[in-house]
Amino acid sequence: MQYKDYYDILGVKREATGAEIKSAYRKLARKVHPDVNKTKDSEQKFKDLNEAYEVLSDKTKRQRYDSLGANWQGGSDFTPPPGYENFNFNQRGGGQSFGFDDLGGFSDFFSSLFGDMGAGHTSQRGSRQGFNFGQSPKHAPQPPSTDLDITQNLNVSAKDLFNKKPIPVRFKIMEKCPHCPQGGGFCAHCGGTGIISEQKSVNVKLPIEVKEGQKIRLKGEGKTDNRGHKGDLYLKINLKDLEYQIDGVNLTKEVEVTPAQAVLGCKKDIKTLHGNIGIKIPAGTSSGTLRLKSLGLPKKEGGYGDLNAKIKIVIPKKLSDKEIDLYKKLADLE
Repeated sequence: MQYKDYYDILGVKREATGAEIKSAYRKLARKVHPDVNKTKDSEQKFKDLNEAYEVLSDKTKRQRYDSLGANWQGGSDFTPPPGYENFNFNQRGGGQSFGFDDLGGFSDFFSSLFGDMGAGHTSQRGSRQGFNFGQSPKHAPQPPSTDLDITQNLNVSAKDLFNKKPIPVRFKIMEKCPHCPQGGGFCAHCGGTGIISEQKSVNVKLPIEVKEGQKIRLKGEGKTDNRGHKGDLYLKINLKDLEYQIDGVNLTKEVEVTPAQAVLGCKKDIKTLHGNIGIKIPAGTSSGTLRLKSLGLPKKEGGYGDLNAKIKIVIPKKLSDKEIDLYKKLADLE
């Protein structure tokens, strides 16, 4: 195999600092990235660049690489030194299994030196793979990632529950970039952050009699890993309405009356989910509720729950002098 001069590939001196190596990598990555550079050899140059950065940005790998000495000629034949050449990629080492990046993305030179160390924090375009020695990566099991599900709160109003129509739900998915999952270099997809963000929208049909805290599962609407496995979206129901209190299929809303209306009784027009209706407030009402049958939310077995009109006596905010005098006379009578 041929020796690779990683310092020459990155265009840095052998005594370059970590910051200098990182800076050189980013500059070159922007030039040779296959998404930007359409020349035939851009793919190979980008692989070589990532391989060089993989080694020189890792303290342990860099020390092992430097131990070969600085007298090798780039492109010259290379034979692994003692301690390297007897490593067998097809056998278990000490009964252990290691997590490797797909070593097919690295050169034989890299594999001969670092196969027993895994591929660390690689910036390769390919994804990380886990497999055991003695088992071909092509046929190794690849279970889905464990963090593909998304849970999101969903505020639901009484009107949402009443209409029985699908409601639009917007949510954001943030996941590792499949093109450069560790970030650190130029990437047209994530800008080098290693994270991509996507806004999604789905229509959700709420179950009848859905309860507070209940979770609704939308299969396959979660995150997707680089092997195509899809997670699920879980929507946690939060019953929230400014006008109604929701209790199962029954609703409660406040109906305001003035002191005079409470004493003398009156008729009030109130708004319900079923339309506007008129109700009669009995004379002498001080508090309590009026039960309005079948003006609540849909039931599973058909029909509707009830609407409770909760009477609330309120004092007008602005009273005229005449009204105040009348209240004084009333107080004297009491």
